[in-house]
Amino acid sequence: MSNKILVVDDQASVRQLLQDYLSEQGFKVITATDGQNAIYTARHEEPDLILLDIMMPRMDGYDFLRQYRQERQTPVIIITAREEETDAVVGLELGADDYVIKPFRMRELVARIHAVLRRKDEASEKFALYREGDLVLDERTHTITMKNTPVSLTPIEFDLLRMLMRSPGRVFSRSELIDQLADSGFTGLDSTLNVHIRNLRTKIEPDPAKPLYIDTVFGVGYRFMKAE
Repeated sequence: MSNKILVVDDQASVRQLLQDYLSEQGFKVITATDGQNAIYTARHEEPDLILLDIMMPRMDGYDFLRQYRQERQTPVIIITAREEETDAVVGLELGADDYVIKPFRMRELVARIHAVLRRKDEASEKFALYREGDLVLDERTHTITMKNTPVSLTPIEFDLLRMLMRSPGRVFSRSELIDQLADSGFTGLDSTLNVHIRNLRTKIEPDPAKPLYIDTVFGVGYRFMKAE
């Protein structure tokens, strides 16, 4: 069964280009012209992945992410014409999984799409359960709970937390985390790893400023702390 991709861009030429190329690659492609249209379309079409432009009228990509991430955790790849790294970082902070900058190479974009979808599929096929204190990660259902309350994570955040929870107490260097996440499709930079760690702490720590679970080992990397 073909994966369904929602392309969100206010430029008709970009939508048509992506629709034609991705359709040739075997994807089912639907489109939206702005964030408001994308919210409606995503709710009804339930895409497997969203390609999201940032600069759009009515509702831009950032506002779309803010609203949509409250509802679902569908993988999102940002497409932006801006070259500043801060724009990509903002998108990642809001829950995007990856980003590409216009003009981009179609083969690279398709590779990123496959990587994100593969990461999503692999996560759903493994069945371990990890528990530390009030935090539970269930690979069978691909869910996180804190004190029995569901916690919404992006696919990258889920993979990162799972990696840390598999080896509590072990210190992972920053480069090791980036390398291991690359195996599951992560293509970000060292600075974007910071964003994902900060997002995780915001979502699972009682006090993100004084983390109980994800500990920083200065000059080295991070480790997951065992519950006391």
